[in-house]
Amino acid sequence: MTRATVVGSGPNGLAAAVALARAGYDVTVLEAAKTFGGGIRTAQLTLHGFRHDVCSAVHPAALTSEFFRAFGLHERIGWVVPDASYAQPLDGGRAAVAWRDIDRTAAELGPDGRAWLAMLRPLARHIEGVLDFTGNQLLRVPQDPRAALRFGLRALEAGTRLGHRTFRTAEADALLSGVLAHANTPLPSLASAAAGLMLAALAHAPGGWAYPIGGAQAIADALAADLHAHGGRIETGHRVRDLATLDWGDPAAGDLLLLDTSPRLALTHPDVPERYARAVRGYRYGHAAAKVDFALEGPVPWANPDVHRSPTVHLGGTRAEVEASENTVARGEVSDRPYVLAVQPSVLDPSRAPAGKAVLWAYMHVPHGSRLDPTEHITRQIERFAPGFRDRILATHAVPASRREAENPAEIGGDVLGGDFTLWQAVRRPVVSTAPWRTPMKGVYLASSATPPGPGVNGMAGWHAARTALRDAGEPARLTDLF
Repeated sequence: MTRATVVGSGPNGLAAAVALARAGYDVTVLEAAKTFGGGIRTAQLTLHGFRHDVCSAVHPAALTSEFFRAFGLHERIGWVVPDASYAQPLDGGRAAVAWRDIDRTAAELGPDGRAWLAMLRPLARHIEGVLDFTGNQLLRVPQDPRAALRFGLRALEAGTRLGHRTFRTAEADALLSGVLAHANTPLPSLASAAAGLMLAALAHAPGGWAYPIGGAQAIADALAADLHAHGGRIETGHRVRDLATLDWGDPAAGDLLLLDTSPRLALTHPDVPERYARAVRGYRYGHAAAKVDFALEGPVPWANPDVHRSPTVHLGGTRAEVEASENTVARGEVSDRPYVLAVQPSVLDPSRAPAGKAVLWAYMHVPHGSRLDPTEHITRQIERFAPGFRDRILATHAVPASRREAENPAEIGGDVLGGDFTLWQAVRRPVVSTAPWRTPMKGVYLASSATPPGPGVNGMAGWHAARTALRDAGEPARLTDLF
Protein backbone atom coordinates (compact mmCIF):
# COMPACT_ATOMS: atom_id res chain seq x y z
CA MET A 1 0.00 0.00 0.00
CA THR A 2 1.25 3.48 -0.85
CA ARG A 3 2.36 5.43 2.23
CA ALA A 4 1.55 8.98 3.34
CA THR A 5 3.39 10.58 6.25
CA VAL A 6 1.96 13.74 7.79
CA VAL A 7 4.15 15.82 10.11
CA GLY A 8 2.01 17.75 12.59
CA SER A 9 -1.40 16.85 14.02
CA GLY A 10 -3.13 20.22 14.00
CA PRO A 11 -6.50 20.56 12.26
CA ASN A 12 -4.87 20.84 8.84
CA GLY A 13 -2.56 17.88 9.36
CA LEU A 14 -5.42 15.71 10.60
CA ALA A 15 -7.68 16.85 7.74
CA ALA A 16 -5.00 15.88 5.21
CA ALA A 17 -4.47 12.56 6.97
CA VAL A 18 -8.19 11.75 6.97
CA ALA A 19 -8.53 12.60 3.27
CA LEU A 20 -5.53 10.45 2.27
CA ALA A 21 -6.56 7.52 4.48
CA ARG A 22 -10.01 7.56 2.89
CA ALA A 23 -8.30 7.66 -0.54
CA GLY A 24 -6.55 4.40 0.30
CA TYR A 25 -3.14 5.49 1.61
CA ASP A 26 -1.41 3.96 4.61
CA VAL A 27 -1.21 7.10 6.75
CA THR A 28 1.04 7.89 9.70
CA VAL A 29 0.86 11.23 11.53
CA LEU A 30 3.95 12.32 13.46
CA GLU A 31 3.38 14.77 16.32
CA ALA A 32 6.11 16.44 18.41
CA ALA A 33 3.96 16.95 21.51
CA LYS A 34 2.88 14.27 23.95
CA THR A 35 -0.73 14.69 22.85
CA PHE A 36 -2.18 15.18 19.38
CA GLY A 37 -4.24 18.11 18.13
CA GLY A 38 -1.73 20.94 17.72
CA GLY A 39 -3.75 24.15 17.94
CA ILE A 40 -6.94 22.30 18.91
CA ARG A 41 -5.83 20.68 22.15
CA THR A 42 -7.63 20.97 25.49
CA ALA A 43 -5.89 20.31 28.81
CA GLN A 44 -6.14 20.89 32.57
CA LEU A 45 -3.59 23.70 32.67
CA THR A 46 -4.48 25.14 36.07
CA LEU A 47 -6.53 23.08 38.54
CA HIS A 48 -8.23 19.71 38.47
CA GLY A 49 -11.56 19.85 36.65
CA PHE A 50 -10.80 23.06 34.71
CA ARG A 51 -10.49 22.31 30.97
CA HIS A 52 -8.59 24.98 29.04
CA ASP A 53 -8.04 25.26 25.28
CA VAL A 54 -4.29 25.30 24.69
CA CYS A 55 -4.44 27.46 21.55
CA SER A 56 -7.69 28.12 19.68
CA ALA A 57 -11.00 28.26 21.52
CA VAL A 58 -13.78 29.62 19.26
CA HIS A 59 -14.04 28.50 15.64
CA PRO A 60 -16.10 30.84 13.43
CA ALA A 61 -15.13 29.00 10.21
CA ALA A 62 -15.50 25.40 11.43
CA LEU A 63 -19.20 24.90 10.71
CA THR A 64 -18.97 26.64 7.31
CA SER A 65 -15.73 24.95 6.20
CA GLU A 66 -16.16 22.99 2.97
CA PHE A 67 -14.01 20.18 4.36
CA PHE A 68 -15.68 19.97 7.77
CA ARG A 69 -19.15 20.05 6.24
CA ALA A 70 -18.27 17.08 4.04
CA PHE A 71 -16.71 15.35 7.04
CA GLY A 72 -19.90 15.95 9.05
CA LEU A 73 -18.16 17.64 11.97
CA HIS A 74 -21.35 19.36 13.09
CA GLU A 75 -22.93 15.92 13.62
CA ARG A 76 -19.94 14.11 15.13
CA ILE A 77 -19.52 16.40 18.15
CA GLY A 78 -21.69 18.79 20.15
CA TRP A 79 -21.52 22.51 19.48
CA VAL A 80 -22.44 25.70 21.26
CA VAL A 81 -23.81 28.30 18.83
CA PRO A 82 -24.20 31.48 20.92
CA ASP A 83 -26.77 34.18 20.23
CA ALA A 84 -24.02 36.73 20.89
CA SER A 85 -21.02 36.15 18.61
CA TYR A 86 -18.74 38.72 20.26
CA ALA A 87 -18.89 41.75 22.52
CA GLN A 88 -16.83 44.88 23.03
CA PRO A 89 -17.15 46.54 26.47
CA LEU A 90 -16.47 50.24 26.88
CA ASP A 91 -15.86 52.34 29.97
CA GLY A 92 -18.80 53.35 32.12
CA GLY A 93 -20.60 50.02 31.79
CA ARG A 94 -21.35 50.48 28.10
CA ALA A 95 -20.89 47.70 25.55
CA ALA A 96 -21.62 46.81 21.95
CA VAL A 97 -22.62 43.27 20.98
CA ALA A 98 -22.51 41.54 17.60
CA TRP A 99 -25.57 39.34 17.91
CA ARG A 100 -26.00 36.50 15.43
CA ASP A 101 -29.25 38.29 14.54
CA ILE A 102 -27.88 41.18 12.48
CA ASP A 103 -31.14 43.15 12.79
CA ARG A 104 -30.90 43.05 16.57
CA THR A 105 -27.30 44.22 16.33
CA ALA A 106 -28.30 47.10 14.08
CA ALA A 107 -31.18 48.10 16.33
CA GLU A 108 -28.89 48.33 19.36
CA LEU A 109 -26.35 50.39 17.41
CA GLY A 110 -28.98 53.11 16.95
CA PRO A 111 -27.81 55.78 14.48
CA ASP A 112 -25.15 53.41 13.13
CA GLY A 113 -27.50 50.50 12.57
CA ARG A 114 -28.09 51.26 8.91
CA ALA A 115 -24.35 51.57 8.22
CA TRP A 116 -23.69 48.25 10.00
CA LEU A 117 -26.31 46.54 7.84
CA ALA A 118 -24.92 48.10 4.66
CA MET A 119 -21.43 46.85 5.46
CA LEU A 120 -22.14 43.32 6.67
CA ARG A 121 -25.57 42.09 5.56
CA PRO A 122 -24.55 41.50 1.90
CA LEU A 123 -21.47 39.58 3.07
CA ALA A 124 -23.43 37.48 5.57
CA ARG A 125 -26.14 36.73 3.00
CA HIS A 126 -23.53 35.60 0.47
CA ILE A 127 -21.22 33.92 2.96
CA GLU A 128 -20.59 30.97 0.61
CA GLY A 129 -19.13 33.29 -2.00
CA VAL A 130 -17.08 35.15 0.60
CA LEU A 131 -15.65 31.89 1.94
CA ASP A 132 -14.88 30.60 -1.55
CA PHE A 133 -12.93 33.81 -2.22
CA THR A 134 -11.08 33.95 1.10
CA GLY A 135 -10.71 30.18 1.56
CA ASN A 136 -8.59 29.53 -1.51
CA GLN A 137 -5.48 30.75 -3.29
CA LEU A 138 -6.21 34.30 -4.45
CA LEU A 139 -4.67 33.69 -7.89
CA ARG A 140 -7.88 32.23 -9.28
CA VAL A 141 -11.28 33.30 -10.57
CA PRO A 142 -13.76 33.19 -7.66
CA GLN A 143 -16.93 31.16 -8.03
CA ASP A 144 -19.04 34.14 -6.99
CA PRO A 145 -17.36 37.24 -8.49
CA ARG A 146 -20.06 39.58 -7.14
CA ALA A 147 -19.53 38.40 -3.57
CA ALA A 148 -15.77 38.74 -4.04
CA LEU A 149 -16.23 42.28 -5.39
CA ARG A 150 -18.50 43.27 -2.48
CA PHE A 151 -15.96 41.88 -0.06
CA GLY A 152 -13.08 43.71 -1.74
CA LEU A 153 -14.88 47.05 -1.73
CA ARG A 154 -15.77 46.74 1.96
CA ALA A 155 -12.18 45.82 2.76
CA LEU A 156 -10.98 48.94 0.95
CA GLU A 157 -13.31 50.99 3.11
CA ALA A 158 -12.57 49.34 6.47
CA GLY A 159 -8.86 48.94 5.78
CA THR A 160 -8.12 52.62 5.14
CA ARG A 161 -8.79 55.93 6.88
CA LEU A 162 -12.08 56.03 4.99
CA GLY A 163 -13.36 53.58 7.57
CA HIS A 164 -13.09 56.23 10.27
CA ARG A 165 -16.07 57.95 8.65
CA THR A 166 -18.31 54.87 8.39
CA PHE A 167 -19.78 55.08 11.89
CA ARG A 168 -20.73 57.95 14.18
CA THR A 169 -20.89 56.23 17.56
CA ALA A 170 -18.11 54.88 19.76
CA GLU A 171 -20.00 51.58 20.12
CA ALA A 172 -20.10 50.72 16.40
CA ASP A 173 -16.53 51.90 15.85
CA ALA A 174 -15.31 49.74 18.72
CA LEU A 175 -17.35 46.71 17.66
CA LEU A 176 -15.70 46.70 14.25
CA SER A 177 -12.18 47.54 15.42
CA GLY A 178 -12.22 44.67 17.91
CA VAL A 179 -12.77 42.11 15.18
CA LEU A 180 -10.31 43.76 12.77
CA ALA A 181 -7.60 43.45 15.43
CA HIS A 182 -7.64 39.65 15.20
CA ALA A 183 -5.12 39.91 12.34
CA ASN A 184 -2.36 41.17 14.70
CA THR A 185 -1.18 43.73 12.18
CA PRO A 186 -1.15 47.55 12.04
CA LEU A 187 -4.54 49.27 11.97
CA PRO A 188 -6.05 50.28 9.70
CA SER A 189 -4.75 47.98 6.96
CA LEU A 190 -6.22 46.03 4.08
CA ALA A 191 -5.03 42.75 5.57
CA SER A 192 -6.74 43.39 8.91
CA ALA A 193 -9.90 44.49 7.11
CA ALA A 194 -9.98 41.33 4.99
CA ALA A 195 -9.55 39.05 8.01
CA GLY A 196 -11.90 41.02 10.23
CA LEU A 197 -14.72 41.42 7.72
CA MET A 198 -14.77 37.68 7.05
CA LEU A 199 -15.05 37.05 10.80
CA ALA A 200 -17.70 39.75 11.21
CA ALA A 201 -19.74 38.29 8.36
CA LEU A 202 -19.52 34.83 9.94
CA ALA A 203 -20.76 36.35 13.19
CA HIS A 204 -24.09 37.06 11.48
CA ALA A 205 -24.22 33.77 9.53
CA PRO A 206 -26.28 30.79 10.79
CA GLY A 207 -23.31 29.07 12.45
CA GLY A 208 -22.17 32.22 14.20
CA TRP A 209 -18.99 31.93 16.27
CA ALA A 210 -19.48 28.36 17.40
CA TYR A 211 -17.27 26.29 19.68
CA PRO A 212 -17.32 22.59 20.61
CA ILE A 213 -18.71 21.31 23.88
CA GLY A 214 -15.90 20.13 26.11
CA GLY A 215 -13.20 22.09 24.32
CA ALA A 216 -11.35 22.25 21.00
CA GLN A 217 -9.90 18.77 21.61
CA ALA A 218 -13.27 17.38 20.53
CA ILE A 219 -12.44 18.39 16.94
CA ALA A 220 -9.07 16.63 17.06
CA ASP A 221 -10.64 13.55 18.63
CA ALA A 222 -13.28 13.33 15.88
CA LEU A 223 -10.66 13.58 13.14
CA ALA A 224 -8.40 11.06 14.87
CA ALA A 225 -11.26 8.58 15.26
CA ASP A 226 -12.00 8.76 11.55
CA LEU A 227 -8.31 8.37 10.70
CA HIS A 228 -8.02 5.29 12.90
CA ALA A 229 -11.21 3.84 11.40
CA HIS A 230 -9.53 3.99 7.99
CA GLY A 231 -6.29 2.36 9.07
CA GLY A 232 -4.24 5.45 9.95
CA ARG A 233 -2.17 6.02 13.07
CA ILE A 234 -0.79 8.91 15.14
CA GLU A 235 2.63 8.78 16.80
CA THR A 236 3.07 11.41 19.51
CA GLY A 237 6.37 12.52 21.03
CA HIS A 238 8.02 12.32 17.60
CA ARG A 239 9.55 15.67 16.69
CA VAL A 240 10.85 15.90 13.14
CA ARG A 241 13.80 18.25 12.82
CA ASP A 242 15.40 17.11 9.57
CA LEU A 243 13.64 15.62 6.55
CA ALA A 244 16.94 14.19 5.34
CA THR A 245 16.86 11.67 8.20
CA LEU A 246 13.11 10.93 8.11
CA ASP A 247 12.04 7.62 6.62
CA TRP A 248 8.84 8.57 4.85
CA GLY A 249 9.03 6.13 1.98
CA ASP A 250 9.88 6.30 -1.70
CA PRO A 251 8.48 9.24 -3.68
CA ALA A 252 9.22 7.38 -6.92
CA ALA A 253 6.78 4.69 -5.73
CA GLY A 254 4.11 7.30 -4.97
CA ASP A 255 4.73 7.77 -1.25
CA LEU A 256 3.79 11.20 0.11
CA LEU A 257 5.05 13.60 2.79
CA LEU A 258 2.77 16.41 3.99
CA LEU A 259 4.00 19.09 6.37
CA ASP A 260 1.56 20.71 8.80
CA THR A 261 4.50 22.73 10.09
CA SER A 262 6.39 25.89 9.36
CA PRO A 263 7.55 25.78 5.72
CA ARG A 264 11.08 26.09 7.09
CA LEU A 265 11.08 22.35 7.74
CA ALA A 266 10.93 21.80 3.97
CA LEU A 267 14.36 23.44 3.70
CA THR A 268 15.92 20.42 5.42
CA HIS A 269 15.01 18.23 2.43
CA PRO A 270 18.23 17.21 0.64
CA ASP A 271 16.85 18.04 -2.81
CA VAL A 272 15.36 21.48 -2.15
CA PRO A 273 16.16 23.84 -5.07
CA GLU A 274 17.91 27.06 -4.11
CA ARG A 275 15.26 29.25 -5.73
CA TYR A 276 12.51 27.65 -3.62
CA ALA A 277 14.70 27.82 -0.52
CA ARG A 278 15.21 31.58 -1.04
CA ALA A 279 11.47 32.11 -1.38
CA VAL A 280 10.70 30.18 1.82
CA ARG A 281 13.48 31.96 3.71
CA GLY A 282 11.93 35.25 2.62
CA TYR A 283 8.52 34.33 4.04
CA ARG A 284 8.07 36.50 7.13
CA TYR A 285 6.60 35.69 10.50
CA GLY A 286 4.62 38.32 12.33
CA HIS A 287 3.87 39.59 15.78
CA ALA A 288 3.02 37.17 18.53
CA ALA A 289 0.44 36.22 21.13
CA ALA A 290 1.04 35.88 24.87
CA LYS A 291 -1.68 33.90 26.59
CA VAL A 292 -3.11 33.39 30.08
CA ASP A 293 -5.62 30.78 31.18
CA PHE A 294 -7.61 31.57 34.32
CA ALA A 295 -9.41 29.24 36.70
CA LEU A 296 -12.10 31.38 38.35
CA GLU A 297 -14.23 31.15 41.46
CA GLY A 298 -17.23 32.19 39.37
CA PRO A 299 -18.17 34.00 36.12
CA VAL A 300 -16.36 37.19 35.15
CA PRO A 301 -18.22 40.11 36.82
CA TRP A 302 -18.67 42.26 33.72
CA ALA A 303 -20.05 45.73 34.35
CA ASN A 304 -22.40 45.34 31.39
CA PRO A 305 -24.78 42.35 31.72
CA ASP A 306 -24.91 41.66 27.97
CA VAL A 307 -21.19 40.80 27.98
CA HIS A 308 -22.04 37.81 30.20
CA ARG A 309 -23.94 36.36 27.23
CA SER A 310 -21.07 36.49 24.75
CA PRO A 311 -18.42 33.74 24.90
CA THR A 312 -15.99 35.93 22.91
CA VAL A 313 -15.08 39.35 24.29
CA HIS A 314 -12.74 41.93 22.73
CA LEU A 315 -11.12 44.13 25.35
CA GLY A 316 -9.43 47.32 24.32
CA GLY A 317 -11.91 50.14 24.67
CA THR A 318 -12.56 52.54 21.82
CA ARG A 319 -11.46 52.23 18.23
CA ALA A 320 -8.66 54.73 18.85
CA GLU A 321 -7.42 52.70 21.82
CA VAL A 322 -7.51 49.40 19.89
CA GLU A 323 -5.63 50.95 16.98
CA ALA A 324 -3.07 52.50 19.32
CA SER A 325 -2.48 49.14 21.01
CA GLU A 326 -2.00 47.25 17.74
CA ASN A 327 0.26 49.94 16.28
CA THR A 328 2.36 49.92 19.45
CA VAL A 329 2.99 46.21 18.93
CA ALA A 330 3.83 46.88 15.27
CA ARG A 331 6.59 49.21 16.50
CA GLY A 332 8.05 46.40 18.58
CA GLU A 333 6.69 47.62 21.93
CA VAL A 334 4.10 46.43 24.45
CA SER A 335 0.99 48.49 25.10
CA ASP A 336 0.11 49.39 28.70
CA ARG A 337 -3.55 49.08 27.69
CA PRO A 338 -3.39 46.09 25.35
CA TYR A 339 -6.01 44.73 23.03
CA VAL A 340 -7.06 41.46 24.68
CA LEU A 341 -9.04 38.69 23.03
CA ALA A 342 -10.89 36.80 25.76
CA VAL A 343 -13.10 33.72 25.63
CA GLN A 344 -15.36 32.60 28.47
CA PRO A 345 -16.57 29.18 27.23
CA SER A 346 -18.12 28.10 30.51
CA VAL A 347 -20.90 30.71 30.20
CA LEU A 348 -22.64 28.27 27.83
CA ASP A 349 -20.69 25.05 28.43
CA PRO A 350 -20.73 23.98 32.11
CA SER A 351 -18.55 20.95 31.31
CA ARG A 352 -15.48 23.18 31.20
CA ALA A 353 -15.23 23.81 34.97
CA PRO A 354 -16.53 22.41 38.29
CA ALA A 355 -20.03 23.48 39.27
CA GLY A 356 -20.24 27.22 39.87
CA LYS A 357 -16.67 27.81 38.69
CA ALA A 358 -15.46 29.15 35.32
CA VAL A 359 -12.54 29.13 32.91
CA LEU A 360 -11.30 32.14 30.99
CA TRP A 361 -8.96 32.05 27.98
CA ALA A 362 -7.20 35.31 27.09
CA TYR A 363 -4.31 36.55 25.00
CA MET A 364 -2.74 39.86 24.10
CA HIS A 365 -0.61 40.80 21.12
CA VAL A 366 3.11 41.31 21.74
CA PRO A 367 6.21 41.72 19.57
CA HIS A 368 7.75 38.67 17.92
CA GLY A 369 9.60 36.53 20.46
CA SER A 370 8.55 38.66 23.46
CA ARG A 371 9.43 37.23 26.89
CA LEU A 372 6.73 39.25 28.68
CA ASP A 373 4.59 37.37 31.20
CA PRO A 374 1.17 38.75 30.17
CA THR A 375 -0.70 37.90 33.37
CA GLU A 376 -0.76 41.35 34.96
CA HIS A 377 -1.37 43.26 31.70
CA ILE A 378 -4.36 41.06 30.85
CA THR A 379 -5.72 40.98 34.41
CA ARG A 380 -5.62 44.78 34.58
CA GLN A 381 -7.47 45.17 31.28
CA ILE A 382 -10.19 42.71 32.30
CA GLU A 383 -10.55 44.39 35.69
CA ARG A 384 -11.13 47.67 33.87
CA PHE A 385 -14.38 46.34 32.41
CA ALA A 386 -15.18 43.79 35.13
CA PRO A 387 -14.45 45.29 38.58
CA GLY A 388 -13.77 42.54 41.08
CA PHE A 389 -12.35 40.13 38.50
CA ARG A 390 -9.01 39.86 40.27
CA ASP A 391 -10.71 38.57 43.43
CA ARG A 392 -12.24 35.65 41.52
CA ILE A 393 -8.93 34.22 40.27
CA LEU A 394 -8.11 30.79 41.71
CA ALA A 395 -5.13 29.97 39.49
CA THR A 396 -3.43 31.09 36.28
CA HIS A 397 -1.28 29.51 33.58
CA ALA A 398 0.72 31.91 31.41
CA VAL A 399 2.60 31.24 28.17
CA PRO A 400 4.82 34.11 26.95
CA ALA A 401 5.35 34.39 23.20
CA SER A 402 8.94 33.20 23.62
CA ARG A 403 7.66 29.82 24.90
CA ARG A 404 5.08 29.18 22.23
CA GLU A 405 7.54 27.89 19.61
CA ALA A 406 9.01 25.41 22.11
CA GLU A 407 5.53 24.03 22.75
CA ASN A 408 4.46 24.12 19.09
CA PRO A 409 7.32 24.28 16.53
CA ALA A 410 4.98 25.81 13.91
CA GLU A 411 4.51 28.99 16.00
CA ILE A 412 7.72 30.77 15.03
CA GLY A 413 8.48 33.47 17.60
CA GLY A 414 4.99 33.05 19.05
CA ASP A 415 3.22 33.85 15.77
CA VAL A 416 -0.02 31.85 16.01
CA LEU A 417 -1.22 32.87 12.53
CA GLY A 418 1.37 30.94 10.54
CA GLY A 419 3.04 34.02 9.09
CA ASP A 420 2.89 37.79 8.99
CA PHE A 421 -0.62 38.74 7.93
CA THR A 422 -0.15 41.26 5.13
CA LEU A 423 -1.87 41.69 1.78
CA TRP A 424 1.30 40.60 -0.03
CA GLN A 425 1.65 37.47 2.06
CA ALA A 426 -1.98 36.62 1.43
CA VAL A 427 -0.87 36.11 -2.19
CA ARG A 428 2.58 34.79 -1.35
CA ARG A 429 1.80 32.13 1.24
CA PRO A 430 4.56 31.03 1.42
CA VAL A 431 5.38 31.33 -2.31
CA VAL A 432 3.62 32.90 -5.29
CA SER A 433 1.92 29.99 -7.01
CA THR A 434 -1.49 28.82 -8.15
CA ALA A 435 -0.80 25.69 -6.07
CA PRO A 436 1.38 26.79 -3.13
CA TRP A 437 0.75 23.50 -1.31
CA ARG A 438 3.02 21.75 -3.83
CA THR A 439 6.81 21.94 -3.36
CA PRO A 440 9.47 21.27 -6.04
CA MET A 441 10.49 18.11 -4.17
CA LYS A 442 8.67 15.04 -5.49
CA GLY A 443 5.99 13.83 -3.12
CA VAL A 444 6.41 16.70 -0.62
CA TYR A 445 3.51 19.09 0.13
CA LEU A 446 2.82 21.93 2.56
CA ALA A 447 -0.37 21.58 4.59
CA SER A 448 -0.24 24.26 7.30
CA SER A 449 -1.72 27.70 7.94
CA ALA A 450 1.35 29.11 6.18
CA THR A 451 -0.53 28.13 2.99
CA PRO A 452 -3.95 29.33 1.79
CA PRO A 453 -6.41 29.99 3.24
CA GLY A 454 -4.18 30.86 6.18
CA PRO A 455 -5.13 30.75 9.88
CA GLY A 456 -8.36 29.37 11.24
CA VAL A 457 -9.71 26.00 12.31
CA ASN A 458 -11.26 24.87 9.05
CA GLY A 459 -9.02 22.05 7.77
CA MET A 460 -8.91 23.66 4.34
CA ALA A 461 -5.13 23.99 3.97
CA GLY A 462 -4.82 20.30 4.76
CA TRP A 463 -7.55 19.39 2.29
CA HIS A 464 -6.00 21.56 -0.45
CA ALA A 465 -2.63 19.85 0.12
CA ALA A 466 -4.14 16.36 0.05
CA ARG A 467 -6.21 17.15 -3.04
CA THR A 468 -3.15 18.54 -4.83
CA ALA A 469 -1.16 15.42 -3.93
CA LEU A 470 -3.91 13.12 -5.17
CA ARG A 471 -4.22 15.08 -8.39
CA ASP A 472 -0.45 14.89 -8.96
CA ALA A 473 -0.63 11.12 -8.39
CA GLY A 474 -3.27 10.81 -11.11
CA GLU A 475 -5.99 10.14 -8.54
CA PRO A 476 -8.09 13.34 -8.56
CA ALA A 477 -10.65 13.36 -5.78
CA ARG A 478 -13.49 15.55 -4.65
CA LEU A 479 -14.85 15.69 -1.13
CA THR A 480 -17.98 13.95 -2.35
CA ASP A 481 -15.77 11.05 -3.52
CA LEU A 482 -14.25 10.62 -0.05
CA PHE A 483 -17.23 11.20 2.25
